[in-house]
Amino acid sequence: MIAEFRLPDLGEGLTEAEVVQWLVAPGDTVALNQTLAEVETAKAVVELPSPYEGVVSTLHAGAGDTVAVGAPLIAFDVEGADGASQSASSAAAGGEAQQPNLVGYGAAPSSQGRPQRRARRAAAAGRAVDTAVLEAAPHDATPAPSVEEVVERPRSTPPVRAYAKRLGVDLVLVAAAVGDRIITRADIDDYAERVGTGGGGTAPSVDAGRPSRPSFVAGDGRPETRIPVRGVRRHTAAAMVESAFTAPHVTVFHTVDVTATMELLASLRADRSLDGHRIGPLAVVAKAVCLALPRTPGLNSRWDDAAGEIVQHGFVDLGIAAATERGLIVPIIRDAETLTLSDLADAVAALATTARAGKTPPSDLAGGTFSISNIGVFGVDAGTPILPPGQSGIIAVGAIRRQPWEHRGEIALRDVMTLSLSFDHRVVDGAEGARFLKDVADILQEPGRAMLLR
Repeated sequence: MIAEFRLPDLGEGLTEAEVVQWLVAPGDTVALNQTLAEVETAKAVVELPSPYEGVVSTLHAGAGDTVAVGAPLIAFDVEGADGASQSASSAAAGGEAQQPNLVGYGAAPSSQGRPQRRARRAAAAGRAVDTAVLEAAPHDATPAPSVEEVVERPRSTPPVRAYAKRLGVDLVLVAAAVGDRIITRADIDDYAERVGTGGGGTAPSVDAGRPSRPSFVAGDGRPETRIPVRGVRRHTAAAMVESAFTAPHVTVFHTVDVTATMELLASLRADRSLDGHRIGPLAVVAKAVCLALPRTPGLNSRWDDAAGEIVQHGFVDLGIAAATERGLIVPIIRDAETLTLSDLADAVAALATTARAGKTPPSDLAGGTFSISNIGVFGVDAGTPILPPGQSGIIAVGAIRRQPWEHRGEIALRDVMTLSLSFDHRVVDGAEGARFLKDVADILQEPGRAMLLR
């Protein structure tokens, strides 16, 4: 019996996805819940598990193709109701098996089922670079690696990778030539012919292991590079344009002495009972934000234009902005106001791990009520962050620097940080914004003040 697997509803109103790569090919025997492919939506890269056990008969889309939700994606040859393999749900009348509605949901593998194929790692060992901006900068505010220092695993299918290996071609170098798209066998052949690998030679090395940039010739004969705008980056661009031209942004700045916070963190790191909790400055800022928001609820609100109302949230779904190789994402810590400092630190670490792997689910990228952007990790002191759509406040955390500062009537070396708060001036007036920023700064300057807040 032929069973069609259609692209499922990936949630959050997403209507299409791009096939990043297939992990199976026609003729392969697959197990229930085995990963079939990786697809990229406007918000994240998602692994698609198989809702069937059977043999792959047809791939309806190729790597790099965009598929609409509900369109056929892959077909299987599956055994009938009396066979050993069954769909995640019972077969539908008419000979076509019914598939689960949501990615990741379906029947658990039977005890007689075949073992699952292990999911592909997000980046090759030795080439992965942590680009998730989820932890505050150290004292010296050392910038993160530049784009030229980041070597991403080339996007290709398993057969193409095997073909390149047979020819002795390094896919990193091919990726540098073809740009940000799926590498094909033709790309491998073109590269091998250009560099003269001769079907078994070794591709030329690149200084310091860095690939050269893809080169194209502009109309006037000078070189230029063209990078397709799609997936997460396209969605982010549209959201930022919508926010910038809908909400009137105002940004205020405050520089604060955070020496006491850094001393607190040093004492927490020395506490053996907190082993396993990576508590850093970003977690303290998150806790300070959660404590300060109830005093200025306008910062934890949204403007409902259709209803002509300002909606104040009785909870804090805290967004943590993260820069990844696919673009900016803002994963959410739900009910952050209920978490302890160590719980917040654990939540930030979990977001970092998921963001690095490019596996943040769409459900974790929507519905935030307030956000934090850590620009200090790049060695930047201050900025004017743009509000995520539907939010009235976002705070940018600058680099922590050791510098001369007035302290108790004298000049001393202190740890100093600048906070930048952007807010929607339709919802929050200047006095409210300044009061909130001062509350956050006071907690960072004297963490004991948190005991005075309700």
